[in-house]
Amino acid sequence: MIYLYAVTILLVALSLMKDRGRTLRALRIGGKRFLKVAPAFLSMLVLVAVILGLIPDELMMKILARDSKWIASASAIVLGSVAVMPGFVVFPLCGILLGNGALYMVLSAFSTTLMMVGVATFPLEKVYLGTRLALVRNLAGLIIAVAVAAATGLFFGELL
Repeated sequence: MIYLYAVTILLVALSLMKDRGRTLRALRIGGKRFLKVAPAFLSMLVLVAVILGLIPDELMMKILARDSKWIASASAIVLGSVAVMPGFVVFPLCGILLGNGALYMVLSAFSTTLMMVGVATFPLEKVYLGTRLALVRNLAGLIIAVAVAAATGLFFGELL
C-alpha cells in the first residue's frame, strides 16, 4: 500500500510541476466530490462493522462447509451476495474454511460474490450509479462469480 501512496504523491508532484493551476483545480474538485460521498461511505463502514459483529465465523463455517457441494455453493453465493466484508477479512476466513473442509469452488463462489455483488450496498450504488446500472453491475457480478466458481470446481475436480 505504501508503494501506491508513493506513486500517487510522485504523480501529483509531477502534475504540479507541469501545470500548477490545473492540478490544484483538479484536487479541489476531487476533494469536493469526496466530501459529497463521505457521509454515505462512513455509513457503509458502520454497516460493515455491525454486520461483522453480528455474524460469527462459526456460523459461516457451518453454512459453507456442508457435505453437499451444491447446497454449500448456493449458500456461498447467497451469503457472499448479502454479506459485506473487506478483503483483508474475507481471504483469511476462506483459509480457515478451507482448513475445515470447504471446497475450493465454494470458497471461490463466496469470495467472488463478496467482492462483486452487493445486495447490502445496492441502495448506495443506486444513488450514485442509478437503479438500472446498479442492477446490471450486480447481475454481471453474480454471473461472473458463478462462472468463476464453476471454473474453479472444474479445475480442482470438484464438479465431476
